[in-house]
Amino acid sequence: MPVDVSNLSGGSLIVAWQLKDKNVLIVGGGDVAASRIENILVADAKITLIAPHEGLHPQTKEYIAATPRITYHDRVFAGAGDLEGVDMVLTAIDDVERSREIVALCRARRIPVNAADIPPSCDFYFGSQVKRLPLQIMISTNGKGPRLAHHIRTRIEDSLPQGVENAIERVGELRSKLRERAPGVGGELGKKRMRWMTDLCNAWDLDELSLLDDAAMKKLLDEGWENGQVPSPQDVLPGAKLRGEVALPFSLLVPTVVGFFAGVACTAVAVHRFSPRN
Repeated sequence: MPVDVSNLSGGSLIVAWQLKDKNVLIVGGGDVAASRIENILVADAKITLIAPHEGLHPQTKEYIAATPRITYHDRVFAGAGDLEGVDMVLTAIDDVERSREIVALCRARRIPVNAADIPPSCDFYFGSQVKRLPLQIMISTNGKGPRLAHHIRTRIEDSLPQGVENAIERVGELRSKLRERAPGVGGELGKKRMRWMTDLCNAWDLDELSLLDDAAMKKLLDEGWENGQVPSPQDVLPGAKLRGEVALPFSLLVPTVVGFFAGVACTAVAVHRFSPRN
């Protein structure tokens, strides 16, 4: 049967953009700029901020004073020279025509750009975020309804369990220890690691995963990974409540794309208060 692609349009490619140590230019210093600064700092990027001092939002001033990762220039955007060495540009000014001029300069230099409140001029949108690091969830309406994205985000927040960021941190540490014990990229070993981690996340709940410490991780790896099975929480965590689970050979558990992402979805989070535009 031919693949139906009739509904595969009208969206964006939502990705986790790795900006660590990249140079991001933000033009403007108001409330929108403050929210942009927060998001860029979370991504471990370097920021150059250009905006007259009299227009700075109080939170923007606090960010400038709080970190050397922000280089601040008390002036307006001066032209193409301000784009030298820049990896991304964000405009957050009230002058629509000036924003469009900056966008044109960026496009000529193939620099990705976001212009606040001008969706057609944006290469990407920020969306509304559920954020409890290291977990981040983005809700995007593709520029059509930012406030609706905020309401949807609130509903997601209300439905998510508390403390899941701890489970994510523990699982991340366990994955690192597993890679040390069974190093290598790709191939059958990589698939085996993925199956075992997927089975573990499906068999344990978030509260149990959040209780993993070094001793429990070692026991999991010694008695689970080395023997090709996933021990139950009762076998690993002292005092864990009996739920009737048994250790299952992970070779018998067939991971699927749906099952994998269902497990990942279980680690969804509560949020940082942030309601961006575009």
